[in-house]
Amino acid sequence: MLCLGLGAAAAQAADVSLIGVIGNKAAVLAIDGGEPKTVKVGQRWNGIAVVSVEKSQAVVEIDGVKRTLALGQHYRSGAGGGSSSGRDSVTLAPSEGGHFMADGSINGVAVRFVVDTGASYIALPGAQAQAMGIDYRRAPRGSAQTANGEVTAYRVRFDTVRVGNIEVNAVDGIVIEQGLPVALLGMSFLNRVDMRREGDRMTLLKRF
Repeated sequence: MLCLGLGAAAAQAADVSLIGVIGNKAAVLAIDGGEPKTVKVGQRWNGIAVVSVEKSQAVVEIDGVKRTLALGQHYRSGAGGGSSSGRDSVTLAPSEGGHFMADGSINGVAVRFVVDTGASYIALPGAQAQAMGIDYRRAPRGSAQTANGEVTAYRVRFDTVRVGNIEVNAVDGIVIEQGLPVALLGMSFLNRVDMRREGDRMTLLKRF
C-alpha cells in the first residue's frame, strides 16, 4: 500500500486516477498506482481534496487547483505547486468471472470489451460488426485460431479505438462470423499502451 504524508504529497509529483464514485458522496482515488482509497466529499487524502462527486466524474483539488476527473481519467500533478497534464489512462477492475472488462468505442460506436492479451488483434463477432456498419465481407479473408479451433476471420482496420480516455488511430482488427460471443481487446491495441497490474486492478496508460 502506498503511504505518503501530506507534506510529501504536496512536494512531489503524483499520478492521480479516479477509479470510481459512490453516489454523490465519495470518490475512489488511486495515487501512483497504489491501493484505491474511498475519499468522502469534503475530505482530504494525501494532499488531494474531494470537492464534489456526480454521475461518472469528480471535482478534486490538487496543488490548490480544482480539476474535474472522469471515471478512469489520470492526472499528474507537478512538484512545487505546478502541474502538467498526465498521460491518459483507464483503470480496470475484474468481473465476477475474473476477466477484465473495458467500456470503449470503435469508430465512435460503443463497445464493451474483454481484455485478452492472448489475442493478436481486436476481435469482433460478425453480428456486432454488422450492427456497427462495418462491411467486413469486403475485407481480406483468412483464418484465426480460437479455443474452439480454427475459424474464418476477416482482416479489417478501425479508424479509431477508444477505451476510457485513451484513443488510438488506425488499429488492426479481425471480425469472426461464428463462435465469438464478445468483443476482445487484443494486442493490436494493447501494444500501443503501457499496462500496469496492481493487485486485482489493471491500469492502461497511453504512450506519448
